Amino acid sequence: MRFVWAVLAFVLAAASFGAGLAQRTVFLGPDSAEQSVSVDEDLPYLVIDGDAFALRPGAQTLTVRGDGPLYTAYGRTSDVEAWLSDQRYSRVSAGDDDQLETDVVEPSVEPGEATEGRNPAGSDLWIEEQTAEDEIVRRDQLPEGMSMLVAVDGTQPAPSDISIVWPLDRRTPWFGPLMVLGGIFLAAGLVLYILALRQARRRRGPIRKGPSGPAAGDEAASKGVISRSRRGKGRRALLAIPALGVSTALLAGCTADDWPEFGGGQTPTPTPTATATAAPDQKPSTLTQAQADRIVNEISDTVARADADLDDEIAAQRLSGLALQAREVNYRLRREIEDHPAAVSIPQGPASVVLPQAAEGWPRTALVIVADPDDATVAPSILSMTQADPWSRYRVSYLANLEAAAETPQLAPVWLGAALVAPDSPFLALAPDQVATAYADIIGKGDESEYADLFDIEGDGFLTAVAEKRKATIDAFNETGAETGRIEYAQRANEAPPTALATLDSGAIVSVGVDETETVRPTDEDAVIRFEDDAALALLTGEKESATGVETTYTDQLFFFVPAQGSDEKVRLLGYTSAIQGAELLPEPEADE
Repeated sequence: MRFVWAVLAFVLAAASFGAGLAQRTVFLGPDSAEQSVSVDEDLPYLVIDGDAFALRPGAQTLTVRGDGPLYTAYGRTSDVEAWLSDQRYSRVSAGDDDQLETDVVEPSVEPGEATEGRNPAGSDLWIEEQTAEDEIVRRDQLPEGMSMLVAVDGTQPAPSDISIVWPLDRRTPWFGPLMVLGGIFLAAGLVLYILALRQARRRRGPIRKGPSGPAAGDEAASKGVISRSRRGKGRRALLAIPALGVSTALLAGCTADDWPEFGGGQTPTPTPTATATAAPDQKPSTLTQAQADRIVNEISDTVARADADLDDEIAAQRLSGLALQAREVNYRLRREIEDHPAAVSIPQGPASVVLPQAAEGWPRTALVIVADPDDATVAPSILSMTQADPWSRYRVSYLANLEAAAETPQLAPVWLGAALVAPDSPFLALAPDQVATAYADIIGKGDESEYADLFDIEGDGFLTAVAEKRKATIDAFNETGAETGRIEYAQRANEAPPTALATLDSGAIVSVGVDETETVRPTDEDAVIRFEDDAALALLTGEKESATGVETTYTDQLFFFVPAQGSDEKVRLLGYTSAIQGAELLPEPEADE
């Protein structure tokens, strides 16, 4: 009967091994599914929607083929649609029958002058872009709300040889258990077979008798027992080794995909950490960290090239507002004055702080702090940049050096973004459009200003620098001109609109401009104000002296943290820069009637 059970165990083992191997061979399906994209018209742009990529689970492999240069980029679907809102383009989406469908989208806004042949390469809207010759193969798993743009250069038809490949589930979760079960049946069969053989031998009795003498008989019997015992152990070992070898060989190629996920595929519970959460009506963040790093590096390269060539037009590609005005004056002075200092630079390197606006429309604003990764002695730069519309690039409107002791407030993470604070917001300790006026009053009056209690004056390095500079200028002037002239200072808010982005504690980072004027005029009819030793004044006025006097304007670019209304904190300076903006001769005084 044991032989019968042994044979049955061998049969079950063979069946288990066969079923397991069939999962890895006969029943194993294809490893991927592929669909091609077909287009009806030769249009310069083709958009593949995120739902087309999500037609099947897993990472997608997009292949684009064509003759010559090819271009792909992906970004938020709303941004891609906005960039193409004045264009006719092909759109690929997921159909109801799990097939890709292509249709043509008509322009939703009136085409502008730059509509024809607009190249998508280099747009600040794209999260990532790629170019190649003849073929682009990229493996992505686009998150929800993203789309892919395919083009050549905006003038030629977009490539039409496009396919998407999805991986298919080729897991064989019962291969491992079947191999183990087969090994168990095989081992059981071998054990039963050995036991059956032993039982059969015992039934046949002894093969021969030993010698007749008692001593000899005992010795022979003893030797016979030992001999049989050794042969039995050796035979069992030899029979057990094949079973172990077969099971080990079959299980050697098993991976995690060859076993079922017991317990519902549970994963370890992560340690809870403090996170920011989006409000139900929160708009999406307009930048990612990678986007911001790329944009800042491009801005840095462009501005560095403009600084080297002293070229206003190059600078205007990436600067605007007060930042551009300061550069234009600086270039004019540096063209004529060899040792005139350069304007504040923008370091290369990843942005250490990125606070993008959470918005869907335009214009869009972002605050960035970037430091020089190779030189810790260089002060980090803080800048406010704005994108005017979907087809424009981000341009820096305010640019300054970060204060050495500046304490940055708690900001929202990049993925969340921040709200743009209205200029007249009543929810801050000081409305953004009043910050420049209040600070200008403090520059002129110090502790006696009505706004002094709102600002952290003691830790303000800029106020100290202004006071020291004015004192040094007055002392130098008094050495020669105290009897025949006077020097006066005034300050006012610059006309440039402020920008303000909210912080997590309901405060805001506000960037503003302040104009300081230094006026020197004679008090004696025969006196003349000479500034021949001041090359900048001589260049800006076109004169070396004046009988009426001269007024010099300096423009300050300033960044403040403004706390929420009712907060115990004070408005504090985060960064600043100041540069000469202009100079002009004073007009002749009107004669008394």
